[in-house]
Amino acid sequence: MAYLELTLPCTLQTQPRYERALEELGALAVTLQDADAETPDEQAIFEPGVGETPLWEQLDLTALFDGETDALVLLAALEAFDPELPWHLASFKSVEDTDWERAWLDQFKPMQFGQRTWIVPWNHELPEEAGANPAVVRLDPGLAFGSGTHPTTALCLTWLDQLASNGQLKDATVLDFGCGSGILALAAIRLGAHHAVGIDNDPQAIIATRDNAERNGLTDTIDVYLPEDAPTGQYPVVVANILASALDALAEVLANATAPGGRLAMSGILKGQEGDLLQRFSPWFDGLDVSTQEDWVRIEGVRRV
Repeated sequence: MAYLELTLPCTLQTQPRYERALEELGALAVTLQDADAETPDEQAIFEPGVGETPLWEQLDLTALFDGETDALVLLAALEAFDPELPWHLASFKSVEDTDWERAWLDQFKPMQFGQRTWIVPWNHELPEEAGANPAVVRLDPGLAFGSGTHPTTALCLTWLDQLASNGQLKDATVLDFGCGSGILALAAIRLGAHHAVGIDNDPQAIIATRDNAERNGLTDTIDVYLPEDAPTGQYPVVVANILASALDALAEVLANATAPGGRLAMSGILKGQEGDLLQRFSPWFDGLDVSTQEDWVRIEGVRRV
């Protein structure tokens, strides 16, 4: 199946209007990235959650439409929907399914995190250096997000690997809040967790997580929910890889979801944002600690008993 890809520049202020117009007219997916990024693949934010905003002032926005969509008709419809926006800056091209898969396969190779965790594309062999007891998660290419290459995901994967090394994941139930592709929940299970619960406000993420769970033979050990459908409960291990603004808004929710003595890790935090979040979570958590990778931060702590 082919897609029509629309690309145009926008700003932080105009992005919501662009996205609303594109979604109203049938966009299948919307991707935002820093217009000034030297390495765009590492700077992308895929399908921001409700209430979340991108991090940069100047953005490049890309939207996918069904391949049979007429570009000129679409452009006319967009101009009619919101005539104040400069839609004439948009460019179009046709993209085949295989282009997305080929790009994913070309970019992503088996990656190691911590001592045992390996994220491996479905068609790659596990490297010999993986050793005798690796925790392997295989991912399917496509439009789903969360591959392990971004520092925020890497920070969370390394944290889970460390918990497993200390015996703190064995037979635990893990909550992955903002599960995306399900990579963190699936890694936790491979590392020894008994069960995982994934929550995400994007239906595409729910589908992606279930698909990846099936590919890894883990459908019986993970449940995935939209927030409004998620069961209430407390978990000994909670991980949340979402933006700082969402972490701030969800602080009480995450605190209530972490069992007394349980462990929480949060990422999606830019350097400079950690101070406010440390203060925000301090009423509930002891031993709050900060780790960094490139420009990104992970905060971890233990739920006060």
